[in-house]
Amino acid sequence: MNTEKLPELGKVHPDFFDRVIYPRLGVEDKNIVIGPRHGVDYGVLRVGGQCLALSTDPFFIVPAFGFARAAWFAFHIIMSDVAVSGLKPKYLAVDLNLPPEMTEAQMEEMWQAVDAEAKKYDISVVTGHTARYAGCNYPMVGGATAIAVGPERDLRGPHKVKVGDRVVITKGPAIETTGLLAVLFPDKFVAAGGEAFQKGAAEAFSQMSVMDDCAVARRFPGVRVMHDATECGVWGGLYEMARAGGYGLRIEQELIPVQPVIEKTAGLFAFDPFAAISEGTLLVIVAKDEADRLVGAFGGNNILSSVIGEVTAGNEGIVIVKDGKGTVLEHPRVDPYWALVERLSKE
Repeated sequence: MNTEKLPELGKVHPDFFDRVIYPRLGVEDKNIVIGPRHGVDYGVLRVGGQCLALSTDPFFIVPAFGFARAAWFAFHIIMSDVAVSGLKPKYLAVDLNLPPEMTEAQMEEMWQAVDAEAKKYDISVVTGHTARYAGCNYPMVGGATAIAVGPERDLRGPHKVKVGDRVVITKGPAIETTGLLAVLFPDKFVAAGGEAFQKGAAEAFSQMSVMDDCAVARRFPGVRVMHDATECGVWGGLYEMARAGGYGLRIEQELIPVQPVIEKTAGLFAFDPFAAISEGTLLVIVAKDEADRLVGAFGGNNILSSVIGEVTAGNEGIVIVKDGKGTVLEHPRVDPYWALVERLSKE
């Protein structure tokens, strides 16, 4: 008898997908270039001479952020997942199932922010659905599908990775965990480290996007694959990437940059920053001879980054080296962010 259970909160573990979801994906189609798989944020269709990368996510609105800031975050969560395809994000379809208590003014503020970000990144809304329904509630107020378009030669994916390629990270770990907690629980941060600490931690909120990171990376033909380190953070992201491509990784933990305010947040609130959700942290695998130039280009755009390791053969697994000792990485399984929110809500 199968005793596997769904998690109480957060994304379903890969084992459940392998058993329940992935064996049941409808009709096979030869025009699907990349279908659903662990560690890949998008699917890809071949249409005529172009490729379309698509990704679907919740439309995530937290009123405590303020509706404009919440909409900024919702937009970037959705669009970042196709930006990592290497194709240019171009279109957005939005289904809004709004809570009855949402006011007209709040809806207008939210949508004005979506429109502003779409115009900034040259993205068009093509279709959608908008209504208020009983039973709908924050923060999941609907869903959206992002679409990126481009020639197949610009498409990046796990099939392009080669042994010896380098691993690059932007911004470091726990960006999202820090930014969200500081905005949701400002008094807790002030009490723990003072007003300046809370303000610095809250500034991580504006880093929770890889749209600009991907725009830089798209300029480098040696970029093989990109992944946004969301659920279970850097460790989860690296695990998913390696599993998707069937390769190994050797990562030097000391080379992963950790922003001081994030290191302090992790210490004060007692969580592992490397396993914590980190929307805005881009993981890139790039050809060895382009790795340093990619880091330089990130720096030229005021994006913190570092080369942190290399690709190895699949049978070598994912090895994290710290203090000269290597340990095999296992998937964290549970992201500490959700328990932190629950704990801080009750304190």
